[in-house]
Amino acid sequence: MQIAVVVYDRFTALDVVGPYEILSRLPDAHLTFVAERAGAVRTETGFLALTADRALHELPDPDIVVVSGGPGTLAQLENPVLLDWLRAADTTSTWTTSVCSGSLLLAAAGLLEGRRATSHWTVLPMLEKYGARPTGERVVTEGKYVTAAGVSSGIDMALTLVGRIAGDEHAQAVQLLTEYDPQPPYDAGSPEKAPAHLVEELRAGGRFDLS
Repeated sequence: MQIAVVVYDRFTALDVVGPYEILSRLPDAHLTFVAERAGAVRTETGFLALTADRALHELPDPDIVVVSGGPGTLAQLENPVLLDWLRAADTTSTWTTSVCSGSLLLAAAGLLEGRRATSHWTVLPMLEKYGARPTGERVVTEGKYVTAAGVSSGIDMALTLVGRIAGDEHAQAVQLLTEYDPQPPYDAGSPEKAPAHLVEELRAGGRFDLS
């Protein structure tokens, strides 16, 4: 099972590392990080680089596509190399998925038109521009398209996919092996739960601009 995880300059690390930890434990999985050009690709902080072992054109027909998100997404929305690859890979993929703002790239490629989809809450309304139907759910499955909300939800998306592919018991074993049992010290993980002033400051990109 060939899994292509798409990265680009200023992606968010957990968007790919979380799903990697889960999806790499699928039976017969072969996971490859891909980018427009092979080589080191840096996250939005610049502190971490991940190696894309293959360029997009070197992996034209993966079974599973995982598109990362991050502050660099907006710069990729009109990148014909990436969008054309997504359209072509989608014609043969069994699953086409995204994490965080990566769903905007699927939408920009025309793959989510008329479909329900989610994304990071700060960019969720942008999905409508490309004909998708935005929803604030953490993970949305529409046929073979699976989109996850912001960053950490990529783990939930990957576990959902493992359950669909390898069965519930295998997914539960992976969850147990990775000890994925969230017990956060705060209950501020969504705009509906977080203090209103924090939501507004993050929307405005003020003192809490963490990108």
